[in-house]
Amino acid sequence: MLRITVMTVAALTLAACQSEPIEEAPPVMPAPYMTPAVTQTGGLEQREPDTCQAVDYISALGQPGAIIPTLGITRPVNVVEWRGIEPQEYNPQRIVFRLDAAGNIFNIDCG
Repeated sequence: MLRITVMTVAALTLAACQSEPIEEAPPVMPAPYMTPAVTQTGGLEQREPDTCQAVDYISALGQPGAIIPTLGITRPVNVVEWRGIEPQEYNPQRIVFRLDAAGNIFNIDCG
């Protein structure tokens, strides 16, 4: 009977030393990749759809990035390589071409 008491005390001691389980944060869902135009109003941003007329170049989707200079674009253009860095300033008139790992255009939007 003494043996059960010692084992019970040991189990209770070990249980008291354990910390509470840490809850994991829920996974963060990525935001949609389409970035509409932004205007500032009192510290808040309002987004406007397709101010740079990106839809005019939808036929370039899936094409190699090398065709961008041949599209005859007269407004500002930004080409973002796969996992490349892009400027943080937002220009709603600038057309942004995003390239995949193979160098093909996979997204066109304003920014």
